[in-house]
Amino acid sequence: MGENIMDENIEKGGVKISNDVVAIIAGVAATEVKGVIGMSGGITGGITELLGMKNLSKGVKVEVNEKEASIDVFLVVEYGSNIAQIGKAVQENVKASIENMTGLDVVQVNVNIQGVSMPKEAKTEVDKK
Repeated sequence: MGENIMDENIEKGGVKISNDVVAIIAGVAATEVKGVIGMSGGITGGITELLGMKNLSKGVKVEVNEKEASIDVFLVVEYGSNIAQIGKAVQENVKASIENMTGLDVVQVNVNIQGVSMPKEAKTEVDKK
């Protein structure tokens, strides 16, 4: 992911944006959407690993051509949320963030819901004793 994806040659030099930077932008944009609990590291042995804020790029796959990008994000959502609405909101937020910050044209954002986070049970009076 560390390869350079954009090289704008101008008279005084160039601008290079790493794939990791695009992945981090996508990860931050995805987690800004209400209902998204966090990024998922993928399914390993049937268990979805929930990644923290430091690993936002780990739940993102980036494919970049000269001026276009395709993004895959892997998410864990909050139980009870409307997954279709969350997916659409994530697509819109990721696309807008990457296009505004990098100038790349985002042709697709694929949202992969890898898990649902169940709410923590409230302790009952019996448990508190």
